[in-house]
Amino acid sequence: MNIPLTFRQVEFLLAVAEAGSTAAASRALNTSQPSVSLAIARCEEVFGQKLFVRIPGRGMELTPFGQHKVAQMHELEKQARWVLSGGEGTPEFLNLGVFSTLGPRYAPQLVRRFMETRPDAEIRILEGDLQTLFDWLSEGRIDVALLYDFGVPSNFAITPLMAAEPYALLPQGHRLARQPAVSVEELAQEPVILMNLPHSRGYFLSLLQNASFPVQVAHETGSIEMLRSMVANGFGAGLLATDLPDGMCYDGNPVVRVPLAGHPPPHQIALAHRGAAVRRPVVQAFTAFAKAFFTRPD
Repeated sequence: MNIPLTFRQVEFLLAVAEAGSTAAASRALNTSQPSVSLAIARCEEVFGQKLFVRIPGRGMELTPFGQHKVAQMHELEKQARWVLSGGEGTPEFLNLGVFSTLGPRYAPQLVRRFMETRPDAEIRILEGDLQTLFDWLSEGRIDVALLYDFGVPSNFAITPLMAAEPYALLPQGHRLARQPAVSVEELAQEPVILMNLPHSRGYFLSLLQNASFPVQVAHETGSIEMLRSMVANGFGAGLLATDLPDGMCYDGNPVVRVPLAGHPPPHQIALAHRGAAVRRPVVQAFTAFAKAFFTRPD
């Protein structure tokens, strides 16, 4: 069988995707820029579609098709490295997508503990918002995603891990911060700071939709720590689901976590899979380990 691309051309393709330009890739690979450009042209000829968009002053950005192919090329590179190193058995490569608000809280410790039990496993962590993770799963760029289970397409398999109850976040000294719980009616009378990530914003707004007061959205942010800091400095009340304790923000100001009255239905922290990846032994092992980890998170 004739293989239309060389490993060197694949290496050039991945270097441009990483560096963002043929010039930067040629420096990283210690080769000429024309050689890199020719390799990209050859890859696009073989695939029959553009892999990059050339943007003056900004270098080269992957097209959606290019993102899909680069993800496949990364897997090919890993397989080739494993074969050429004399590996035996099934290579244990796993691309783990993590929802950006959950990532810092759980992913590093989960992955470290799993790798202590499977030292031959190679795990790559990629962060994104929920829609990005759905896209990556569909494209095959990641094998499994750690996320909340709201808004998940029906063609994905879901493994629930742990309930996540939403709560209010208030500045220390706020009149509601001294209460054992705060109602949505009370929260709706405060300026609210929202996470504005895809699906997250709608979820948090839905918690307030039954209040008799119109919701006052004061600020929106894609960063949990920005939300915490804005709350601590009196810009409004926050809503979160990620399990974070009371404490100081980066600027040293405190925030107070208060449960929501009525205990609104919790969502689940879950793993999402799609396609054949769920049958891979390393994915099955990681899923089983994650279930145990979230049952006994200590």
